[in-house]
Amino acid sequence: MKRFVILVFLLITTGLWAQSEDQHLMEGKKAPLIKAKDQNGKLVDSKEFLKDEKLIVVFYRGQWCPYCNRHLAALEENVDKFTAAGARLIAITPEKPKMVSKTIEKTHASYSILWDRNNKIMKSFGVDFVLPPNLQKKYKKFGVDLSIENGNDSQVLPVPATYVIGKDGTIKYVHYNTDYKKRSTAKEILEHL
Repeated sequence: MKRFVILVFLLITTGLWAQSEDQHLMEGKKAPLIKAKDQNGKLVDSKEFLKDEKLIVVFYRGQWCPYCNRHLAALEENVDKFTAAGARLIAITPEKPKMVSKTIEKTHASYSILWDRNNKIMKSFGVDFVLPPNLQKKYKKFGVDLSIENGNDSQVLPVPATYVIGKDGTIKYVHYNTDYKKRSTAKEILEHL
């Protein structure tokens, strides 16, 4: 319990260091192409998906984040509704595949989760930020070493964000908030499909 409380504190302080509101992609802009392998080794290519369906793209920090796990689990409960509305859900994380499998264990996610190996996807959407050195040290004290979790030394995390992308590649909805506790809901997403 003590570790959970401390981890929540760390998550709160991380939100204070996230980038400003005006650096991420906004509604009406063309979404960058997404191309990466999912947890099953399958290549996910947004260009191919958008031929037939809309795309819901969710950025999350990692399996160590209880807020991320709750959000992803809540979205899993609505996958059928998203599909019925003509959309596919994918999640993107800086965590390497071994950690993604832990996310799946915790959330029961059936949708594709992509490892953003070199943070290229996060950067293209403008949701990336570097965790400050003082927080890196605090995270490590509580067992969260981003170099190990993410498989690189960049110390980059995404601001938790959700994008709905239309078949034409245009962003139709954005939920972006540097307060990591404020996440998109399935209802909000469905209203924009």
